[in-house]
Amino acid sequence: MLFMVVERFKNRDAKAVYRRFRDEGRGAPEGLTYVGSWIEANFDRCFQLMECDDARLLQKWVAFWSDLIEFEIVPVVPSTETRGAIEPLL
Repeated sequence: MLFMVVERFKNRDAKAVYRRFRDEGRGAPEGLTYVGSWIEANFDRCFQLMECDDARLLQKWVAFWSDLIEFEIVPVVPSTETRGAIEPLL
């Protein structure tokens, strides 16, 4: 399952986040897969697409970063798959 993760850097401190990433890595447990990410130009938010079959893996990952980042996690479905589910109803 795919999850869009919206991260807000606490105190808008992107340097602390990138420092930990450099020193300790992503902190994702085995089974949680990083797909891609995008950062706002003002460093206010990061949008990450993550994939896993067990939401507890997301919870472990959030716990690793919770002192530096506030998270919003939204389950998402690719638009091509959504279209396939909707088209028979049209």
